[in-house]
Amino acid sequence: MSANVTRQTHSVQSADDQQAIDHLAGAIRSGTPWFIALLEAINLWESPQEVYKRKRYRYLIEGQAFDWLLLAQRLLDTVEGLVPKEEVTELLFKGVFPIEMSRTEFRRLIGAKKYRAYLNYFYGVEVEQALELAVEREVRKERKASGWRPMTGIEGEAYDRVYGCDKAVLLSIFQREKGYPDNGCLSIGQLKEFTYWLFKYRMANSEKEVFASDTRKGINLIHRLRSKR
Repeated sequence: MSANVTRQTHSVQSADDQQAIDHLAGAIRSGTPWFIALLEAINLWESPQEVYKRKRYRYLIEGQAFDWLLLAQRLLDTVEGLVPKEEVTELLFKGVFPIEMSRTEFRRLIGAKKYRAYLNYFYGVEVEQALELAVEREVRKERKASGWRPMTGIEGEAYDRVYGCDKAVLLSIFQREKGYPDNGCLSIGQLKEFTYWLFKYRMANSEKEVFASDTRKGINLIHRLRSKR
């Protein structure tokens, strides 16, 4: 298996990363539930980013926010055929665990350090995205209630309410800071990085009460969306 994985990645695996890959397949074949084996493998993984199958995977944003589902996707690709496709799809696209698991157990399995970094990702990316969506819904609802039919520019108005600035301006600042082409285009990974940058921007430029209130708004929307699944 190790030789095959090396050919697939076209990159050199660190000893810890290769141990994670080997552990995942070995534990599943030994009878460990695949989700448990996956979280154990995530605990063993060390590289914050890599190029895998000619695509860059950035698991740790700014050295702070851990995208554990992206790493899960990458690891599960090495054990295709050993795990149920339906359960993998539910996990990767909906965040639905295949088994009941407490937060404490999840933290133990992936490790305290990665769990803290995951919380940074949760608040800095997932909650931030939910906040933007929640405010967009508020704008749309207000326009309908007032009889204002045009639904263009909703995202722009939402950005102005949340960040006090135009999205294009913020994106341009972000791309210049990171050394990315200032062309308004972002890859999926860069979009997550931009969202985390917006979270830190909002934290630095908002009153504490407003910041906390907006964060709760994003969390509440996440809870509502999850309750419908």
